[in-house]
Amino acid sequence: MDDNELIAYARDVLKEEAKAIQTLASHIDEPFINAARLLLSCEGRVVVSGTGKSGHVARKFASTLASTGTPSFFVHPAECLHGDFGMIAKNDMMVFISKSGESREVLEIVPYLKRFNIPLIAICNNPDSLLAQNATITLLLHIEREVCPLNLAPTTSSTVTLALCDAIAVTLMKMRGFSESDYAVFHPGGSLGKQLTKVSRIMHSGAALPLVKEHIKLKDALMTIIEKRLGVAIIVDAEGYLRGIVVDGDLKRLLVNDGVNVLEKEVRDVMTKTPKTIAPDAMLGEALAKMEGVITSLVVVENGRPVGLIRIHDILMHKAV
Repeated sequence: MDDNELIAYARDVLKEEAKAIQTLASHIDEPFINAARLLLSCEGRVVVSGTGKSGHVARKFASTLASTGTPSFFVHPAECLHGDFGMIAKNDMMVFISKSGESREVLEIVPYLKRFNIPLIAICNNPDSLLAQNATITLLLHIEREVCPLNLAPTTSSTVTLALCDAIAVTLMKMRGFSESDYAVFHPGGSLGKQLTKVSRIMHSGAALPLVKEHIKLKDALMTIIEKRLGVAIIVDAEGYLRGIVVDGDLKRLLVNDGVNVLEKEVRDVMTKTPKTIAPDAMLGEALAKMEGVITSLVVVENGRPVGLIRIHDILMHKAV
């Protein structure tokens, strides 16, 4: 096959898998809703299991559930039969993924689940399989064949199963009203954790704030900037309301343009009167967006009064732990 033929073949593979997902979407109905409501009602943990490629999808499904508000873990069915059933408690539920629904492990696991009245959600392709017939709820994949030219390697089936599992997890998020702040709780590390961490968590506050009154001289504001080492002075009135800011860059420009005599001016005469601000409960991602690569700090304001200061350096250096 030449390059053009290979490209066309690869595109056909993707189209076939996309078509299989569309077919599954057309079959999403009452059993899916029943499964979602059952999982939502789980008072324990959702135990996900499967072997082979189904096992890989099951691991990902368990991870997605756990990170989006549904306590969950993966257990290998073979390990279940050698002691790991002790990990499953009476308030738990099991999701078993098997394309055929006839694996040996199913034959051995189903009696245990029935003995302890553990609800079982089956994800499989055969409605007449042992797994489907013994499940509390069965979700069928509706796959006609694998896109593999031999119709052997799990390809279409694993793609469709993964898509179905994502649909379940995201639907549960919707049912829970899962928010960005909830997501941040489960993703404290990495770039996601940074974006979804609240400004109040890492802002400079209290005695660290470089606050100065609006009537003082610029030279005194300069001393505050030097002392607090944040590169900015936050200007407030007698009641503590924000009136403006002076940053070290402003000072340099003023000194170059007006000379040292500018230091005798009142700070309110040279300050930036409409600085960009942010709320303490805003996320770091929003703070970064507000800075837009132009400014390097934001005054954190609550009810008109400055309660903190956050710099781009603080965000970039922050490790959410």
